[in-house]
Amino acid sequence: MVRIVDVRERTVSIRSEIQNAWISFREMDTSLVAVISDVVRDGRPVVGFGFGSNGRYSQGGLLRDRFVPRLLGADPADYATGDDLSIDPERAWSIVMRNEKPGGHGERSVAVGVLDMALWDLAAKLQGVPLVRMLSDRYGDGRPDDNVFVYAAGGYYTPGRPIADLQDEMRRYLDAGYTHVKLKIGLATLADDIRRIEAVIAVVGAADHVAVDANARFDVATAVAYATALEPLGLWWYEEPVDPLDYEGLRQVREAYGGRVATGENLFSMTDARNLLRHGGLDPARDVIQVDPSLSYGVVEFARLLPELAAHGWSTRRCIPHGGHQLSLHLAAALHLGGNESYPRVFQPIGGFADGSSPENGYMAVGEAIGIGIEHKAALYAECRHLVG
Repeated sequence: MVRIVDVRERTVSIRSEIQNAWISFREMDTSLVAVISDVVRDGRPVVGFGFGSNGRYSQGGLLRDRFVPRLLGADPADYATGDDLSIDPERAWSIVMRNEKPGGHGERSVAVGVLDMALWDLAAKLQGVPLVRMLSDRYGDGRPDDNVFVYAAGGYYTPGRPIADLQDEMRRYLDAGYTHVKLKIGLATLADDIRRIEAVIAVVGAADHVAVDANARFDVATAVAYATALEPLGLWWYEEPVDPLDYEGLRQVREAYGGRVATGENLFSMTDARNLLRHGGLDPARDVIQVDPSLSYGVVEFARLLPELAAHGWSTRRCIPHGGHQLSLHLAAALHLGGNESYPRVFQPIGGFADGSSPENGYMAVGEAIGIGIEHKAALYAECRHLVG
């Protein structure tokens, strides 16, 4: 029977000199976790690695004080698979969440998401398979997509940045194989943002390949004013115009805007996402759900969202998770999601995919690396190795 013998965590910086409409990333960090098993292969223990997605801070206190002790104190039989050859991440997740009340998601959901990622990475490594195959067999139809649509997220604000530099950034994404891009809005004036958007459209060549993200900056009146100005441009989507939990405000913006709306990255549970589907006024044939599994308790909770989508008339293809990391790439392929965000230039070392990989005409191959494939991202793996020596 496999035993988890240690769980180690550390904080790693993902800082950069960029801003969105709400926050600066000059002090941003995240948590790394190593879940170490007693199984030894090639002279080393089999280890699962996990990390927090961008936009929230490190979770060391919650991990050390609450969640890791529960996992290490558990009987291995409580998280074992039926054949005792691996671990069952769902059973381990239930151990981690023991004695936690409903609600109160917030930072708790991020800490559990870090552990969840490491548990799935470990389980796939113990079985000797890419994570995408395990997820597809468990939650999908057993036939994962070979390639996943990805788009390049960037276009952040930096002090004194000229529009020509923004255009150069977008050209680099196109040259790298992306077909769709996203830029930030809401920190500048509406007039300045329109000039930035039009400059990006001029580079990309098609407005419906350009999305904008307000990062929940606006009140309803401002969001509607932006919607009125944006609609004639024919953009790909208008993202997170109001507070993530202001479903009535979102409904009003949705009614005022004839284009596509995307939101959900700052909802951290299935229940909150279900309320979005019920009350946000979104169109399941047009709009996009962006729940980030790493910020919302991980794979186990994300899988619980799938029946809710179906019950409200949504296809999984309308889900394009936030985060731009390897776990979401596996999930997108396994569950036939509509794609995955990508951060080609920011939030390193966690952002982006395996070294040397690049999209072809906007699609990224998942690959055959065992587990999540963190070992194939050298800068990230170097940070992880500090945890295990």
